[in-house]
Amino acid sequence: MKPKYSIHETGPRIEQFLRQVIANAGFELSFTLEAGDQSNPEFETPDLVVKFTGEDVDLILSNRAELLLALEHVSQEALRMHSDDHSRIAFDANDYRALRIEELRMTAQAAAEKVKSGGQPFRFAPMNSRERRIIHIALRNETELRSESSGSGPYRGVIVYPAGMPSLPEAPPPAFRPSRFGRPPEPPGSGDRERGGRFDRRGGPGGRGGNRGGPRRPR
Repeated sequence: MKPKYSIHETGPRIEQFLRQVIANAGFELSFTLEAGDQSNPEFETPDLVVKFTGEDVDLILSNRAELLLALEHVSQEALRMHSDDHSRIAFDANDYRALRIEELRMTAQAAAEKVKSGGQPFRFAPMNSRERRIIHIALRNETELRSESSGSGPYRGVIVYPAGMPSLPEAPPPAFRPSRFGRPPEPPGSGDRERGGRFDRRGGPGGRGGNRGGPRRPR
């Protein structure tokens, strides 16, 4: 079946948008567009994958790839994609997505064992819809427990319950405002925040001048 989003039809629009963003931000990034990776078909089947390389890959992967996911999200918004189609285009770098799927799968199994042994529900931290889906799929064959999403907007996460236990009441939102991409901010002085600060110490977005991901921004 023909993919809804192809390199030939959708690729040029993504390329044009990303080159502009990368140039304006002064990132040292390059990217390629590839047909969807079907290595984890149970969890993800994207039509199109954008893979980043370059000196600033560690920056976009810091804080659980928050900047990578932000680039993915704004690109989908620029394409005016319906939210139901967001899983059809995936951004990746250094095989982050496959590693994250495996991390979530193992975490889900560890949570399942904890719930079965202790008889108490387990609440995951807020995460985006794609990661919640991975947790649900990883636990769907468990007969002694169930998983359900709870919360709203950026506070939405997954709770794992013993089978038959009623759902907990919705928790009030926390005092802090979490990232719109589904993760609470790191505390000041955290390792990822410090590493991310490397960008500021270059003298601002144009500190290095030019980039491999697109044309230099006119001065």
